[in-house]
Amino acid sequence: MTKTALGKGFEGLIPIGFDVSEVASPAETIKEINLSIIVTNPDQPRREFDETALLELADSIKEHGLIQPIVLTPHKDKYRIVAGERRYRAAKLAGLDKISAIIRNHKELEEIEVALVENVQRVDLSPLEQAVSIVRLRDQFSLTPKQIAKKLGKAETTVSNIIRLLHLPKEAVDALRKGTISEGHARAILSLKFSSKLQKELLKKITSESMSVREAEEYVKQQKVLNEQKSSSIVPDKLLRLQTLKNRGVTVKVQEKKRGGTIILSFKNDKELDVIFDVLNL
Repeated sequence: MTKTALGKGFEGLIPIGFDVSEVASPAETIKEINLSIIVTNPDQPRREFDETALLELADSIKEHGLIQPIVLTPHKDKYRIVAGERRYRAAKLAGLDKISAIIRNHKELEEIEVALVENVQRVDLSPLEQAVSIVRLRDQFSLTPKQIAKKLGKAETTVSNIIRLLHLPKEAVDALRKGTISEGHARAILSLKFSSKLQKELLKKITSESMSVREAEEYVKQQKVLNEQKSSSIVPDKLLRLQTLKNRGVTVKVQEKKRGGTIILSFKNDKELDVIFDVLNL
């Protein structure tokens, strides 16, 4: 049988080579459950679903069937989704009456953990969705960033950085959610935590001037220099020049004293020397 070429991104929509043992114990079997008796989980970490991706998944389900069963748990007289809400939604769009499912009994913690890991690992939550889920695990179930990182297969620093996104100003959160700014832009804005005014100014610059992440980071560096050196005897314009030298690889040391001080500029080659002459207009 000739293998049909899969569309771009297909493997991202439906996992290939699915192993039922990942979600089912030997004693569990896959059943066909009516969609009409399935309810979604209000604690589901994923809050937003891309409609275009759902339609693509629905089309692939019509053509190839559902490769990976969803996971359900008994809930009153129905079944509640533990993992697989995206596939459930796509199955409804595909016009299915039933869906393949594994019925499991879970405590609330297990449900959230399975749903979180399933989403992060197979579909990838947006950074904000990940942050909300991680904080929920941390606060409601006393899990440390290290424990959460282990469950998600991520570095602890990555988990901590994701959580920090929730400290963004509301306007920046909205922009990140809509895709107006990237996660890199968001991290740059976070770096200006010492001034909410500067955070809003940077957000405005990013959106109105189409600043790249690198340009946003350069802006942050300049503002930090100005903030740290407010009491310095060196005027702001000169401080920015010194920061520019640092950014271009020149080693800069400023040693201020009660009266006067010393500025040491170190260069490794003629190129860095040329940079010094250029920036200082020599």
